[in-house]
Amino acid sequence: MTASTRNPPGHWLRIFLPFAAGYYLSYLLRNANAVIAPELTRELNLNAADLGLLTSAYFLTFGAFQIPLGILLDRYGPRRVEAALLIFAAAGTLVFALGRDIGELTVGRGLIGLGVSACLMAGLKNFSQWYPAERQASLTGAIMTAGGLGAITASVPLETLLPIMGWRGIFLLLTTVFVAAAAFLFFAVPDRDDGIARTTLAQQWQGVAHVFASRSFWRFAPQTALFSGGFMAVHGLWAVPWIMNVDGLTRGAAARNLLAISIAALASYLVMAVFATRVIRSGMKPTVLMGGVLAVAWIFQVLIVAGVHPALPLWMGYSFCATATLLTYAIVTQRFPLSLSGRVNTALNLMAFAGAFLLQWGIGVIVDALAAAGWSLADAYRAAFALMALLQLFAWIWLVFEGRRQSTAGRTTVNPAPPAPN
Repeated sequence: MTASTRNPPGHWLRIFLPFAAGYYLSYLLRNANAVIAPELTRELNLNAADLGLLTSAYFLTFGAFQIPLGILLDRYGPRRVEAALLIFAAAGTLVFALGRDIGELTVGRGLIGLGVSACLMAGLKNFSQWYPAERQASLTGAIMTAGGLGAITASVPLETLLPIMGWRGIFLLLTTVFVAAAAFLFFAVPDRDDGIARTTLAQQWQGVAHVFASRSFWRFAPQTALFSGGFMAVHGLWAVPWIMNVDGLTRGAAARNLLAISIAALASYLVMAVFATRVIRSGMKPTVLMGGVLAVAWIFQVLIVAGVHPALPLWMGYSFCATATLLTYAIVTQRFPLSLSGRVNTALNLMAFAGAFLLQWGIGVIVDALAAAGWSLADAYRAAFALMALLQLFAWIWLVFEGRRQSTAGRTTVNPAPPAPN
């Protein structure tokens, strides 16, 4: 896959910043419920399973739209698709702000998930059109830095605003911000035909089938679902309840810990943005780099579950290393033609968000079931997190041994392009 190095004047402002702004908002909304969870629980009388289902509705609609999104990105381009979807996000924040029961808030949360479903994928598609292959990992890190800033905003800053504006007022403000972001993206970003496949719908679906039939894709899919999805499930909701119920801290202290955890993720994105291209050019295989860092992330997570103290450095280490799973997008996209890049990335994102939905909801279900059986909340959380870690271990083993199997069999990691005309 190749892309021209020719860029328009002010390309960072016109190509990078609009998508970075969208992803900042996406990550802010993804993690906001972790801080406002006590207010939602008290006002709506929610249990852990209710809270997990409400929050994970974001992941359900987000994930469900990934395959159609890939087709739309490859056919109509990232500018039009993301700008239109951000209007749905604005509608979602409005419904959420005005909702009076769990059903209405779940609808709002689902609309938000749909509306921000393109924020990372559209950016990656746009980058693949304008920048060469060796820069993709660093660009992924750069846009994830914007997401990290959104996660930071969804910690102490959001917790500080709650007594002033209330969670409903904050979501009303976000409605206006999303409309402005949609307008900025629509009018600022230039179009480019590279990587746009205006084929028939049937041919577009053939490309989707080609992606899902690829062993290269399925080598990485379980790891994406369980490591990326697990990090989103924990960071987006369960980190704060864990810190409060297992470590015994107050909500304010938990929000400060979440800020530190988010800063660690932001630092990881910055390191990726600055050094990933250099490391890859030096000869380090991206898959080896990602697999090694994810192994360290898993060890940090096991130490957290085991109750090793002090816990905050372990949480920060886990956050810093778990974000390495995002290299998967740059790794797998290079194994397919540019015209399939939107569908490849969204197929991976489907795996990530399906995992996030199931794990975020599942942790709540497990905690409620064990608490009802007489377990303490702390032990219930530990059991739920331990099960997630076990599943992640299986995914990591599959990543490593499937790679060795393909190498031993003499298989190439590059799949032939499907016979879909441009």
